[in-house]
Amino acid sequence: MRLRCLLLAGFASGLFAQDQDRRPTPMPLPPPPAMTATGKAEAAKDFHSYAEPSQVLTTHIALDLKADFEKRILTGTATLRLKVLAKSVDHVDLDTRDLEIEKTEGSKDGKAWTPVSYVLAAKVPILGSKLTVSFPKGSHFLRISYRTSPGASGLQWLTPEQTAGKKLPFMFSQSQAINARSWVPCQDSPRVRLTYSAVIHTPKSLRAVMSAHNDPNAKRSGTYRFTMPNPIPSYLMAIAIGDLEFRALGKRTGVYAEPSVLPKAAKELDDTEKMVTATEKLYGPYAWGRYDILVLPPSFPYGGMENPRLTFATPTILAGDKSLVSLIAHELAHSWSGNLVTNATWSDVWLNEGFTTYVERRIVEAVYGRRQAEMEAMLGRQTLQQLIETLPAADTALWFSMKGRDPDEDTSEIAYEKGALFLRTVEEAYGRKPFDAFLRGYFHRYAFRTVTTSDFLHYFQKHFIEKFPNKKGLVPIQEWIYSPGLPKGAAEPRSDAFKRVEAKLRPWLDGKAAATSIETQQWSTQEWQHFLQKMPESLSLAQMKELDAAFHFTGTGNAEIAFLWLQLAIRHGYSPAEVRLRAYLLGIGRRKLILPLYAELIKTPAGKARALEIYRQARSGYHPIAQTSIDQLLGVKP
Repeated sequence: MRLRCLLLAGFASGLFAQDQDRRPTPMPLPPPPAMTATGKAEAAKDFHSYAEPSQVLTTHIALDLKADFEKRILTGTATLRLKVLAKSVDHVDLDTRDLEIEKTEGSKDGKAWTPVSYVLAAKVPILGSKLTVSFPKGSHFLRISYRTSPGASGLQWLTPEQTAGKKLPFMFSQSQAINARSWVPCQDSPRVRLTYSAVIHTPKSLRAVMSAHNDPNAKRSGTYRFTMPNPIPSYLMAIAIGDLEFRALGKRTGVYAEPSVLPKAAKELDDTEKMVTATEKLYGPYAWGRYDILVLPPSFPYGGMENPRLTFATPTILAGDKSLVSLIAHELAHSWSGNLVTNATWSDVWLNEGFTTYVERRIVEAVYGRRQAEMEAMLGRQTLQQLIETLPAADTALWFSMKGRDPDEDTSEIAYEKGALFLRTVEEAYGRKPFDAFLRGYFHRYAFRTVTTSDFLHYFQKHFIEKFPNKKGLVPIQEWIYSPGLPKGAAEPRSDAFKRVEAKLRPWLDGKAAATSIETQQWSTQEWQHFLQKMPESLSLAQMKELDAAFHFTGTGNAEIAFLWLQLAIRHGYSPAEVRLRAYLLGIGRRKLILPLYAELIKTPAGKARALEIYRQARSGYHPIAQTSIDQLLGVKP
């Protein structure tokens, strides 16, 4: 998943410290879990699931669900195939959130069913409700009849007016991190990998797709069948239903989108097949069959979600010049780091996101060149430094205990950018060729398995440090993973392009040249981002007007550039951008692009009043995940 939702350019200081001179009190760091028996046990424990997979393991889920757009619910059954690992066990604990359980049944063969008892516990913050289902000895199947809640945290139901076509409704899921339990009763832990199948019933005018085998030529029949033959963690189960059409991008790649969005999406994403081929050359065969992309309505709360076979993506990446398609490189990279080799717990999320961000930039380099990759790495490095200066110290370690914390709210770009920088530092220390061979072997060794940070360290010790004893200690790995901040000797991405941007900006800042004299004709989105991020803390109204007149920032169609400009506009009270700000917050639900703007608004009493007024109108169009984040920020009670 491409997060970048909580802590980008300027937002960290707004959320974690209301003024720039105050820093949060550092939290004490836990001892490295790899060093103590207690720590090792905690490192392997998933505190975000009621499941006990060492006793009973779900190996397959078969769904039969009907989508009711009027009631905004899914109803039907989930049939779980169980592998009982402890002889004395006669029940299984499942994760649920706001599910209404109608009945539970058990079976020895999956054909003859008898009622079995269940207990649905009270709802607990973050975790939801534990569902304990009993089963008689010899049973290997459970069938649960249930319905979801209209406010399910993992589903968003859109009215026709909230879609691009304005004619038909839309529904989509977001299961990561622990939201699968809001639409499927399951062992909702990345430790548990399972296959799944599904029969989905929809209105005949709509099309269903899932993170499974999708038939691009399927007719709109109202009934759709899916299979996912590869074992995946529950957070990768995904569904979308809407007015969707398909266009092929290559022999095994394509894009789904609403009809009015499809031509633009297909043009923007037509390098996808090249990306798949480039990644295979680096890290081995693509293991998932097809790689398709679903461009969702703009309320999707993230940049992208790596659902296997079908990446979910925000339409905000459709900039018209392919400058933001690194997001697709990121989600594709997850096909190796994350989907193939998965973090065992959410404390180990850097094993997914750090590796994926590193691989993403290698894909960008292979397809678009080193210059592009280095600019993106530098932007990431700048974000990382801001986080290190702002977050509590314990939260800047790669591994830290997530016990008692919500992985949907407490995961930052540290996992992405510090993780990627660590891997780049190792690459530069040991050489790219040996490091590529190491990663390729790592992905092969742990394919379709979950790993902890300790597992990674063991593999690194055996296949890297012991293999290159003359370089032992060159990279302080324990410090990188378990200590705050950055160790000495961290790699430093460099971009001459950014130096040239700064050189062109300086005469204007010094009052020696007009904004219109700055040569920007060939600039990429990343250069524009750097240009705006290099603006001083204080600009005059005349300077803001001059910039807007020269470069038309208020009217730009590039969502990333508009985001940075609107931050500046709020900070400087630039009223000509107020109409665009409202339209932006009403029209986009991507947390990375809206949460920082709300955070900037609430720094003044007048701004907070405006934020609340806009949010009252916008809230119903946001995904439940985004609603939760902004509710907390603004102090709004649902």
